[in-house]
Amino acid sequence: MKKNIFLFTVTVIVAFCAPHSSKAQNTVFPYQNYSLTFEERVADLVSRMTLEEKVSQMLNSSPAIPRLQIPAYDWWNETLHGVARTPFRVTVYPQAIAMAATFDSTSLFKMAHYSALEGRAIYNKAVETERTNERYLGLTYWTPNINIFRDPRWGRGQETYGEDPFLTSMLGDAFVRGLQGNDSKYLLAAACAKHYAVHSGPEPSRHVFDVDVNAYDLWDTYLPAFKKLVVDSKVAGVMCAYNAFRTQPCCASDILMTDILRNQWGFKGYVTSDCWAIDDFFKNHKTHPNAASASADAVFHGTDLDCGTEAYKALVTAVKEGLIKENQIDVSVERLFMIRFRLGMFDPPALVKYAQMPISKLEAPEHKAHALKMAQQSIVLLKNQNKVLPLSKSLKKIVVLGPNADNSISILGNYNGIPTKLTTILQGIKDKVGKDTEIVYEKAVNFTNDTLLVYRDLSRFYSFENTSGFKAEYFNNKELNGNPVISKREKDLNHLWQEGEKIEGVLNANNFSARYVTDFKAEKSESLTFELEADDGYRFYINNKLLINAWTRNRWGAKTLKFDVKKDSTYALKVEYWQGEGKGNVRLSVGDYQRTDFNALIQRTSDADVYIFVGGISPQLEGEEMTVNYPGFLGGDRTSIMLPKVQTDLMKAINQTGKPLVFVMMTGSAIATPWESENVPAIVNAWYGGQAAGEALSDVIFGDYNPAGRLPITFYKSDADLASFEDYGMANRTYRYFKGTPLYGFGYGLSYTNFKYSGLKISKNTDDAGLLNISVKIKNTGALAGEEVPQLYLMNQNSEIKTALKSLKGFKRISLKSGETKRVSFTLTPQDLSYVDESGESKPLNGSLNLFVGGSQPDEKNETTSNTVKKTLNIR
Repeated sequence: MKKNIFLFTVTVIVAFCAPHSSKAQNTVFPYQNYSLTFEERVADLVSRMTLEEKVSQMLNSSPAIPRLQIPAYDWWNETLHGVARTPFRVTVYPQAIAMAATFDSTSLFKMAHYSALEGRAIYNKAVETERTNERYLGLTYWTPNINIFRDPRWGRGQETYGEDPFLTSMLGDAFVRGLQGNDSKYLLAAACAKHYAVHSGPEPSRHVFDVDVNAYDLWDTYLPAFKKLVVDSKVAGVMCAYNAFRTQPCCASDILMTDILRNQWGFKGYVTSDCWAIDDFFKNHKTHPNAASASADAVFHGTDLDCGTEAYKALVTAVKEGLIKENQIDVSVERLFMIRFRLGMFDPPALVKYAQMPISKLEAPEHKAHALKMAQQSIVLLKNQNKVLPLSKSLKKIVVLGPNADNSISILGNYNGIPTKLTTILQGIKDKVGKDTEIVYEKAVNFTNDTLLVYRDLSRFYSFENTSGFKAEYFNNKELNGNPVISKREKDLNHLWQEGEKIEGVLNANNFSARYVTDFKAEKSESLTFELEADDGYRFYINNKLLINAWTRNRWGAKTLKFDVKKDSTYALKVEYWQGEGKGNVRLSVGDYQRTDFNALIQRTSDADVYIFVGGISPQLEGEEMTVNYPGFLGGDRTSIMLPKVQTDLMKAINQTGKPLVFVMMTGSAIATPWESENVPAIVNAWYGGQAAGEALSDVIFGDYNPAGRLPITFYKSDADLASFEDYGMANRTYRYFKGTPLYGFGYGLSYTNFKYSGLKISKNTDDAGLLNISVKIKNTGALAGEEVPQLYLMNQNSEIKTALKSLKGFKRISLKSGETKRVSFTLTPQDLSYVDESGESKPLNGSLNLFVGGSQPDEKNETTSNTVKKTLNIR
């Protein structure tokens, strides 16, 4: 009888204690006993591994270890503003810089939580279908990017929360708490603070750049957000940066990794390298002779995971050659498995709070509603002369122009997923007005020039084997080798795949190649311009003759070919294409180049009631390590912050009509618009607004939503305001140290109503004498309900102490009806009332300190829709 009871007990343990997989296993290890602590279970599991097995688990793509019942897992996933690069359709929120413009920690918390719920649903489906070895399906998200956006030329600044350490800290904290959940045992998802720690371009030199800043700038600007997320938010992971810091690669930095992160801050989580950053040690920084020495040094400094392909495999050699001890390998492997255990990956689904999250969570109604809300909240009204906005919905004719008006790429930003439905600016305007309003749309200009390929629809002349369209073949390699995985007919050649998307549900849309063939029969004798645009490599043949050869990386690149055809002649067209990592696109178009005649454009639209120009820049121009080299752009960064001249020229032509002009600026960074700011009556900064960008923008410009977004970065007047891009010193950078007058200051933004601040009070906290309570009355004195963003700034008046010129120390977002008054409170901690000395030490402030609360900075030179109130503190 006892024997039977024992057998039954074993059966229960096997069925319910196996790793989170659809298949039960036949062996029981102590690590599978979920009644033990995570620490005990992890120690048991790692103790059973061979050296080679341990090292295999230190790669982002960690293979299965069948004998120990460890499933494969890929650590690499992203959720910057919604789950990114997944093959599933998901909710896409505004880009990170746009979310920062909301100045709303609560909204960011909710967005992160919703994203984590969708990510859990995707992971649960991956477990069910045994696809946990695939990238972008896991629960370890390499987000948020909390680097300080010190220079507007940096192409990846769009991924950050702006230029201010306090705002970045507060929003980063909200993101981490929302993403990781509040369960006492299990993580909902694992966040990762990146890129630790002094990293913000230039993109073209990030693999070789050696940064050095003084102790003051390091601790005053670059480290506060990381400290907040590590010490207070308990972020699960940290990603170390590509560049070096004071001659050592960041992932092997004595100061950053050992002294600060692990020792001073006591970080117990895992550290991953940025992808292929360990390879940079010996290939680019030249600080190490080979992969073994580089990998050993990185692990010695606490970099647990190698996002890459080969470098950490050399750790086996490193141990055998005595470069590192195996017990140091154990420390990293235990950290990695601790994260996986905390995510519930080795426990029965019934015990894990989040393991039953259904796939129906994707694009849930409340998620889509929040994407719209955040897009609305992010929009910054920069100018509204003579109350041009909001527009009437009953206007007879609206002319919409510009390269971003109907650009679905721009609204999605980068590091993004794909929603089922998205709304461009043009579509949002069309949806908003009545049937009696005529909407006229012309692109008019590209981002940097006024010569457009005017496309013609010649699809009816394409056929293959007497069937219309193209024959398409897709291969599971980049060389068109072997048999195609997919063969099909396609009506045209126009594809855009997001990273992680699948083609026909079969083939991952990266590291693949494709061939498209068709016969084109000319309708008449003429000269045609074929345009082939693709990322990454492509070739174009006509009658088997190679005429365009771009079989090298050409991100978002397009090439054209002028070709003469004869009536009734047939031409064999062939496009060959390969795609590596990242987003993929391939498109074959045909048309005629025409330079836009601005005068003719104005003449044929002269009966317009209003012009809406939707310009700015795009993720097609700014982003991570790109090969874009249009005028003003280089390698993903910008060489100039000026709005491209062609856009200004078009707006000058429009302005001469005397008709109202609304400039909608889409961007991930600050753009200098001195002429527009002086001459265009209405300017709206719409960022990259996510799936609901068009709907949100139309809500604002037609008055269904009262804007209250604030700039999380300084908008400078010109390139002359900027310090050297390569100089990481903070002198004359950002609102905290800039001594000039900006075009629009950090924290700036207008409303359609007005707010009055009064009754500023300062008192000691009755529960904690070290805290100061700050409160102020805010009244909506205008005719419309609206939101306001009160901001608390401190200005040190003690000349003997070096500090920033002013510093944000509090912000909130509130809603007030017309005539309504609310008293808003802030709390200042001893940390808020401290400063960093030249050695990097934090010390309490003393002397005179001015305190300001208002809807903008205290010295904003532009017209505002709210005032600022002030009190002086004397600290002894």
